[in-house]
Amino acid sequence: MRPRGFPDKVHPVRRKVKDGVRYHFYAWRGGPKFWVDAVQYPKSPEFFHAYSDATARPKPADYMVQQMVDDFLSSTAMPKGQRSRADIRKWGLRFAGHFKDAPAIIFEDKSARGEMNTWRALWKHSPKQHDMAGTHAVRILNWAVEEGKLSEHHCHKLHRLYEVDRSEIVWKSGDQEAIDAIAPEWVRRILCVACETGLRPGDLIKLTTGHVENTPLGRRLRVRTNKRKRLAHIPITPTLAKVIDETEPGKLLILTNASGDQLTEHRASEGLRQWRDKAKLSRDLRLQDTRGTAATRLLNAGLSLSEIANHMGWSIRHAANVIEHYARVSPDETDSVLIKLSAALGGAS
Repeated sequence: MRPRGFPDKVHPVRRKVKDGVRYHFYAWRGGPKFWVDAVQYPKSPEFFHAYSDATARPKPADYMVQQMVDDFLSSTAMPKGQRSRADIRKWGLRFAGHFKDAPAIIFEDKSARGEMNTWRALWKHSPKQHDMAGTHAVRILNWAVEEGKLSEHHCHKLHRLYEVDRSEIVWKSGDQEAIDAIAPEWVRRILCVACETGLRPGDLIKLTTGHVENTPLGRRLRVRTNKRKRLAHIPITPTLAKVIDETEPGKLLILTNASGDQLTEHRASEGLRQWRDKAKLSRDLRLQDTRGTAATRLLNAGLSLSEIANHMGWSIRHAANVIEHYARVSPDETDSVLIKLSAALGGAS
């Protein structure tokens, strides 16, 4: 139990050393370390002075944008995913570099919104990068407000240039057949599993035979998705079962690269893109666009519309719209899909 007068927010961490233990003291959980001691609850004036210095809000004129970005990048607010961490670090350093001579307090002024838009306009030639710049900069500013380093900022809801509706881009059966006709097996397996499960690339590359579970009527995949951290239970269709059963004995990963080693998200997407181009298919087709195809196949496999929507992270209406579009662009499946969709909508209402 903490003694009376000991700061409530101080986060001590006990560590073993050769001659006993040392306590490392942080201003708060995830905050800066300000003291190391052999005593669990120091009482010296120096300890309290160090704590006061660590928690004092920087003087506005002295706290620069560059320092704010550095503080964010070393904080627990950083995302856990390696790709996400790399992205926000890249844009955070660009943000810090542009405003390196400015105190962070400038963002408490409404005029800073214009400064932010001027900086983002450096990437107006690439709408996606233009929007990404603002997204990551605002994330840092939001953190600064939450941590008391800024009282407010005026860069919320910045206008966006990149607008795309990919809900109508789907892999039709003919597209998959074109890939299957020319691509190597490792690429065919990626596309097949993506079309049967609707999993994102980050989840596809981690699929193992350990995710397979037996059910009273067959088998299913039990996967905790990387993005939403939800458990997804995906029925194993005969097509998917063939891929799983043909996985090389002794191999844990269901999908691998050409050498039989673990895939990265980039390599999985890039591998499919290369063979998509060789098959002369639409350049709009990407690995993540298999989700509309998968939604239709999951409907055919017996999942309800609400189960499909939950798995995909969609609303029921959006799931229905995607499946309906797939039926429209796939003449050989139109009637059967629309009949099942109508029945599913009736059950969801």
